[in-house]
Amino acid sequence: MMESISKKWWKEAVVYQIYPRSFKDSNGDGIGDLRGIIEKLDYLQELGVDVVWLSPVYKSPNDDNGYDISDYQAIMDEFGTLDDWDELLAQMHARGMKLVMDLVVNHTSDEHPWFIESRKSKDNPYRDYYIWRPGKDGKEPNNWLSFFSGSAWQYDEATGEYYLHLFSKKQPDLNWENPNVRKEIFEMMTWWLDRGVDGFRMDVINVLSKVEGLPDAPVTNPNDRYQWGGQYFVNGPKLMDYLREMKEKVLSKYDIMTVGETPFVNTEDAIRFTNEQDGVMNMLFHFEHMDVDSKPGSPLGKWDIQPWKLTDLKKIMSKWQTELHGKGWNSLYLENHDQPRSVSRFGDDKRYRVESAKMLATWLHMMQGTPYIYQGQEIGMTNVAFPSIEYYRDVEIHNLWKDLVVEKGYDPDKILKAIHYRGRDNARTPMQWDATENAGFTTGTPWINVNPNYREINVEQALKDENSIFHYYKKLIRLRKEHEIIVYGSYELILEDDEQIYAYMRRLNDEQLLVITNFSAETPTFVLPNHIQFTEKQLLISNYPVDENEGIETIVLKPYEARVYKLK
Repeated sequence: MMESISKKWWKEAVVYQIYPRSFKDSNGDGIGDLRGIIEKLDYLQELGVDVVWLSPVYKSPNDDNGYDISDYQAIMDEFGTLDDWDELLAQMHARGMKLVMDLVVNHTSDEHPWFIESRKSKDNPYRDYYIWRPGKDGKEPNNWLSFFSGSAWQYDEATGEYYLHLFSKKQPDLNWENPNVRKEIFEMMTWWLDRGVDGFRMDVINVLSKVEGLPDAPVTNPNDRYQWGGQYFVNGPKLMDYLREMKEKVLSKYDIMTVGETPFVNTEDAIRFTNEQDGVMNMLFHFEHMDVDSKPGSPLGKWDIQPWKLTDLKKIMSKWQTELHGKGWNSLYLENHDQPRSVSRFGDDKRYRVESAKMLATWLHMMQGTPYIYQGQEIGMTNVAFPSIEYYRDVEIHNLWKDLVVEKGYDPDKILKAIHYRGRDNARTPMQWDATENAGFTTGTPWINVNPNYREINVEQALKDENSIFHYYKKLIRLRKEHEIIVYGSYELILEDDEQIYAYMRRLNDEQLLVITNFSAETPTFVLPNHIQFTEKQLLISNYPVDENEGIETIVLKPYEARVYKLK
């Protein structure tokens, strides 16, 4: 089995994502910062993670919480200084941890010096750094819908033209056709790598290339003036050229980890992007499993929520596990700064919060790929249900509210319920360190309210309790270092039609792993398929006490139970 899979440090690593604004505030201004992260590095070392992915800390007016960058080579004042960043990196390296930075190069802030120049006149040397077009029939240049609702175009009075912004209107898209843009970006990446950063998470990296002529999108939602135009900018015609050039001029010169955020990709795209012969990144984030609870084709997109089926999740995950095996590499995640809390979404955040959080962790960490833990996931933090729209801070949520409730008259209670379930601010409430005021996140007023359940769910409590979710994660991470099969083994789904039990095998040489997880609050019976033969078994981890001598041919599972056996 091993021939096709080369060993790499980033395959064996476990990544922890920090959303700096919400992690730890060191100076009482209510906003997390770099010194706050430095204070908590021992905590991350105790957990056992190898890599920290830091969401953007660059200079930014903060329209989209730092994903709108006004200076790629400076640190946001609220977060600290470049000296603080250098110290953070040195302290991480001293603990054997690596640092991956967010690379946001599809767009900049409209306050970036390039854009300030670009909008001054049509013949400004920076004009062509962005995508400008004259209007058409008194309207926008085309009918594209932005990722954040409304038109993807913004009119600019100074020159009487529109600029393209696939995201917020304060995030103008860069024109990657322009070789000067590419040159500047590659130089900036090199500057960070020479400073010691260990890799990049590449924000929406597969939308850099737009189809020539920027044609109108077909009308798929007749009730909206703007239409989804993804076929003209997702995996566009020159994307691979741009990424190959990036690899040749920058990435190939360093031993780093790269992960692309790539919406709307399939497994074939993933193999093209991540294969080790001529791929352009180590791994990517796909979103197929993140859409398992959205109604397909709904004009409301991810906000039209439907009950999800375990068999659908199995199909998606198994396809990615089997089709990438030996050909590409998976990223394993259930949470990040753009997704709600996984225990509220895929588990039970009330009665079985601890059990279901451990079950989900087991299910994910035993698959092939590099696992990602989002801050607070390791203590089972949950979604928050703020009482009204005023409590929310996310630009996406406010644009949605304006579009659907204010302008189109949707039922506000229904939209608020969707926000409670799916909104990005679920992941952005402050990290819950202890039971003191504001969960020990800040001595000031936090930039967004703390989840009221911080008195029960916090790090201090988790560290003291040896049966906590934290200590379970710690064990999962340790197991990965001790058993190569967890990293490199092949994957086989078993019991594929079961709507409660998700079970699978991993195989490497003469070893087998049996992973059994119960995704329900009921007590289904697991029956071992006949083709799985073994003479010895060893229980590696479980989220309930298990008698070592108990047979595994038939097991009545407890609610949200998880077990992993090594078989020989």
